[in-house]
Amino acid sequence: MPIFPRKPKYTIVKIAKKKGEIPSDLWTRCEECGELIYNKKLEENLKVCHKCNFHFTLSAQGRVKTIMDEGSFVEMDSGMESLDPLGFEGPKTYKEKLKKDQEVTSLKDAVITGEGTLNGTPVILGVTDSRFIMGSMGSVVGEKLTRAIERSIETRYPLVIVSGSGGGARMYEGMFSLMQMAKTSAALSRHHNEGCFFVSVLTNPTMAGIMASFASLGDLIIAEPKALIGFTGPRVIEQTIRQKLPPGFQRSEFLVEHGLIDMVVHRKNLKDTLSKLFAYFSAVPHRSRSRS
Repeated sequence: MPIFPRKPKYTIVKIAKKKGEIPSDLWTRCEECGELIYNKKLEENLKVCHKCNFHFTLSAQGRVKTIMDEGSFVEMDSGMESLDPLGFEGPKTYKEKLKKDQEVTSLKDAVITGEGTLNGTPVILGVTDSRFIMGSMGSVVGEKLTRAIERSIETRYPLVIVSGSGGGARMYEGMFSLMQMAKTSAALSRHHNEGCFFVSVLTNPTMAGIMASFASLGDLIIAEPKALIGFTGPRVIEQTIRQKLPPGFQRSEFLVEHGLIDMVVHRKNLKDTLSKLFAYFSAVPHRSRSRS
């Protein structure tokens, strides 16, 4: 050990936190335009950027609050949880992923279903949550949505399913997950043949097996602005076909121009838009609502 130790070439400076400094968790930066938004204002604006109208991800519980009349929503099948039929193991086991997302979202699985009123009209509602394994569809999601569809047939109440899924069919359940695409589609076929009304609401992102099944089968299909909608993402498509895709490809505005969806509706206008559609289509004969 040297008698005269060398002085370090750097200096450690301790910076005291300034009194009254604003905590960082009070602000959110917009992913689209970079605007710094006060969280309270963001919540008051239904989590939509006031500058560029970027629609942030909204939880399933938040969706229920924005769509249904206050205090009217009664959840169905709330205790249903996913099993681990394959004993799936990876960097994390399926059971570990389920437990973690249950803690983060306060949900049992990636969907909430239930019954309530929307501007006084009785409605059956299903909402997927992209925070729970990207809103992917396993046995529980498929079963709960199928039961909601059957409840709509039984009551003759309009059906609304709000989809936010970038995960498609849940690989952790293998074929059990893929079966849900056919099950929900078959239930909606019966729903349509019974003359019931279904509005599918697509949010960012709605992809893969969700879009290839119930999300694309609405009598009317509504999307939020700039939502990514499709089966495979644009990056994969470009790599496959070796061509540059047109601007806005697979976004809501592009898809409404090309006839895949019917309307693009701002989040703050969704409740009133649905209410008007229910009032209008309740007077339309079943034969006039057939899907083209």
